[in-house]
Amino acid sequence: MSEQEQDKLPTAVALEYDGKQAPRISAKGKGEVAEKILALADEHGIPLREDPDLVTLLAQLDLGTEIPSNLYVAVAEVLAFAYMVSGKAAPPQEE
Repeated sequence: MSEQEQDKLPTAVALEYDGKQAPRISAKGKGEVAEKILALADEHGIPLREDPDLVTLLAQLDLGTEIPSNLYVAVAEVLAFAYMVSGKAAPPQEE
């Protein structure tokens, strides 16, 4: 498969956030793997948000890696969206 064809495959990145540290990359993939990640999220009622530019940046990180500080604002917007959509309160912040 050419690089252009790979770029057209669906891509998904899952984040894990406990409210204590920066969010971490918990899953990522392209094609069938991305579809499985999305299906699992849907199955478990995890809100999804499309942001191709952010996904491209996050997909470059290794699994288990905390997101870099330059992506905090973008990821905070995604987390705020997820909490709002799910009707849950955000985890308390440690000071």
